[in-house]
Amino acid sequence: MHPGCSDSEDRSIPIATLSLFRFDGTLPRLWVLGQMGAARLRLRRERRAQFWKLCGSGTGQGFTPRPNWGVWAILATWPDEETARDAVATSPVFVRWRAKAAESWTLFLDPTSARGAWAGVNPFAGPGKSQTGGPIIALTRATIRPARALRFWNRVPDISATIGADPNVIFKIGIGEVPLLHQVTFSVWPDAASMASFARGNGPHGRAIAAVRDGNWFAEELYARFALLGTVGSWDGGDPLAGRSQQKDAA
Repeated sequence: MHPGCSDSEDRSIPIATLSLFRFDGTLPRLWVLGQMGAARLRLRRERRAQFWKLCGSGTGQGFTPRPNWGVWAILATWPDEETARDAVATSPVFVRWRAKAAESWTLFLDPTSARGAWAGVNPFAGPGKSQTGGPIIALTRATIRPARALRFWNRVPDISATIGADPNVIFKIGIGEVPLLHQVTFSVWPDAASMASFARGNGPHGRAIAAVRDGNWFAEELYARFALLGTVGSWDGGDPLAGRSQQKDAA
């Protein structure tokens, strides 16, 4: 994973966005690497954002310690959907990144549940909601204890391959803050049953979760689910969620 996650911490967060950017060629990739410093300063001046992170991504199926220098992400939260859509369209950081990127794609997300902490806060906390339709989006974030990092990453290739082979997963990516020690997994599933079957089954992921619990591998964990409000842009030449029902959650 790439270094460079920045944040601001207003505590209320009704709407989240995940924006992915693909940079092709040496110069654009060097440019975005430099943005890990410059974009922090600009996002700190983006008053509409309540919480934000700048992250890199992993290679392969995404859940690996080897960085993908071409794919970067901005995760943010906003007071409401209208503000989120306007900020993604007009905020200088998003505008500049889209102009430099070969491709970009943003998901607008309504948190339905969240537990745990990210840098000491829960950026997705709020009233629980019951989702009425559309795909289930899952985000997990963990700070890996340095003494457990080698054992953790030894398990990741099996998990990554299993995610890629799962016929139910609609979209997945691994992003991160600090290489090897911070990990964020983001995946989209058609329903809660298929997601739960993967996460809690007897396969590599289920065994890895059991090992984590037994070995106290994580210093900090956060688990969140979202309903999909909509998307804008494209990824791999199209919208991976095109044609999917995108209903808001019911309170």
